[in-house]
Amino acid sequence: MAVGKGDLPAFFDIEGARIGVAQAGIKKSGRKDLVLIELAQGSTCAGVFTKNAFCAAPVQLCKANLSKGAFAQRSNAYLLVNTGNANAGTGKQGMEDAIQSCESVASHFNVAVDQVLPFSTGVIGEKLPVEKIISAIPEADKQLKQSSWADAAEGIMTTDTRPKGVATEVHYAGELIRINGISKGAGMIKPNMATMLAYVGCDAKVEQSLLEELLKELADVSFNRITVDGDTSTNDSCILFATGKSKAPTIEKGHPDFPAFKHALKETLIELAQLIVRDGEGATKFVSVQVDQAKNTEEALEVAYTIAHSPLVKTALFASDPNWGRILAALGRASIESFDLSKVEIFLGNVRIVANGEKCAQYTEERGQKVMDREEITIRVILSRGEASETVWTTDLSHDYVTINAEYRT
Repeated sequence: MAVGKGDLPAFFDIEGARIGVAQAGIKKSGRKDLVLIELAQGSTCAGVFTKNAFCAAPVQLCKANLSKGAFAQRSNAYLLVNTGNANAGTGKQGMEDAIQSCESVASHFNVAVDQVLPFSTGVIGEKLPVEKIISAIPEADKQLKQSSWADAAEGIMTTDTRPKGVATEVHYAGELIRINGISKGAGMIKPNMATMLAYVGCDAKVEQSLLEELLKELADVSFNRITVDGDTSTNDSCILFATGKSKAPTIEKGHPDFPAFKHALKETLIELAQLIVRDGEGATKFVSVQVDQAKNTEEALEVAYTIAHSPLVKTALFASDPNWGRILAALGRASIESFDLSKVEIFLGNVRIVANGEKCAQYTEERGQKVMDREEITIRVILSRGEASETVWTTDLSHDYVTINAEYRT
């Protein structure tokens, strides 16, 4: 199950970006599992990717093609996404298969092969069924249109229980800029520079260097602040592209409307990241772990992730059990030097459960229970060591998480 409503928004047509979705039968027949995104020539495109040492062949190829600095500048460019197979842990053959997929797209649209970015998600260690992908490319081409964002959100799903998307508008210099975003992911979620798969597109004019800067900064405060199970995927990728088709002038840092544009992008990425947590495998709770008054960002995140990753905390959340001792114990094993426990405060929602390093005199089990019975819960820790604050979003740990992952390949 998933937490909260999961209805897709009314996506905008992003001029300069067309999407085609096909059924390639990669893992199962009769489902959308191949997505093709066409970017008009002159678009800019940036990406952030997993830091897993076993990063998949498509991730390696994406990074290589983007690093050349001419993506979508010489011609239209294409993003090719398949589900059902990660093409990870597949060695030399995996790279050859990723290249062959790109070559097929390039040949079909008469563009250079480095104008294609491949993305794969699904089972690790199995050979990519290249023939199925190649056979489905013509059908994806036939379906190319600006209005296919909802189909794409469905087409990139794996263990997700629902598609995920965000659409927003922002004014810049009196002109309208439209932003769409889709993401997928439910398990193997503790991204390092990205999430499992996310695609955000806008019709703004954004120079390549600024687009890269924005994505790196905003991914750090969105997709790098979520965790379902503490595992970083081999295939994590997040792409941000700008087609430049809006009537608004080129986005510049010094423009008075730049903060509004950046905020709109930030909120889009945060919402996409949170939608992944809300649909975490087996999740029944959406949990914010907020750490305040830490010495620095690193310390705040160390505490937040230690709590968020604790199996005992996560199972207590699933049981709606206000067992605050589990939170206290997790906090106590975080790597913090010269930790003065007498200054620590812990809250469940607005209920203070720990003050001065021990149970708050005003705390009652009944008050804690009322918070734990909610679908959305905030655990707040005040360290009283500095001014840094960070929030991590996570889930509980349910029976269904074990079942889903035990049966994943069947």
